Order: sequence, then structure tokens, then C-alpha cells
Amino acid sequence: MSLREKLNAEIKQAMRDRASTRLCTLRLVNAAIKDRDIATRGDGNDEGVGESEVLAIMGKMTKQRQESARAYEEGGRIDLAQQELDEIKVIEEFLPRQLNQTEVDKAIEEAISSTDAHSIRDMGKIMGHLKSKYTGQMDFGSVGPMVKKRFAS
Repeated sequence: MSLREKLNAEIKQAMRDRASTRLCTLRLVNAAIKDRDIATRGDGNDEGVGESEVLAIMGKMTKQRQESARAYEEGGRIDLAQQELDEIKVIEEFLPRQLNQTEVDKAIEEAISSTDAHSIRDMGKIMGHLKSKYTGQMDFGSVGPMVKKRFAS
């Protein structure tokens, strides 16, 4: 079952269960995916976005909600922060397991060796390799500085 099919099945189940928070979150994810589908149609792509792009959309939505929850907590709006955290839990059900720090380090080393990278100039190749294999499994915002640190030493 593809990620889209699973998402649609979960939307239907949330409707049956009358789980309003879950239903709203799943509909937001579905709308974001459809929005990206429409954007890619102009490029001659009639099939829509692939699984890796769907994972990237969900990862981005999770990150946005984490930032919003942090801002709400700082502003003293714990109720809104909790709502954001509940939405994160729903979205994360569809994402693959996040790699731990040891696995991320190992993936970076593997990417460096397989792309034959020798300096920071090869960072684009390394990041491209990691994104192709580990989309949705690691935070690329934190991986970039780790790669730079690796070449600095």
C-alpha cells in the first residue's frame, strides 16, 4: 500500500471514528500533497509527486509544527502548543523511523566514501546522496553542519 493510499484510508477511518483532531491533521497533509501535485503539473508531470516527495512534505510539516509549538510555549499558550504536538504525533505515524545519532554518523561516512568526497566543496554530492537514501529519516538541517565539521577536522 502506497503512502497516499494509507493516508486516504486513515482519513476515512478518522471520519468513522469522529476523531476531529486526527481528521483535520490528515486533511492538511493530504491538501499539502495535492498542492504539490498541482505545482508539478506545470512541469509536465501528470502523475503527481512520488513517495520521497510525500515524505519530504510530511517532514517539513512536522518541523513547522515543532517550531510553532516552541513559539506557543514561549508565549505561554500551552493549549495551542499541545495541539501542535498532537498533530506531530499523527504525522509521524506515516514517517519512517528516525535514525539515531550513531546511525546518522554512519550514514554520513558512507555517503562521503560512496561519493568520493574530499572537501567541503563536495557537500552538495554528499547531501544529495543522503537525501536520496534517507528522506524522512533524518533532519537535514542538522546533518549539514555535521558534514562541515567532518571536513573541518
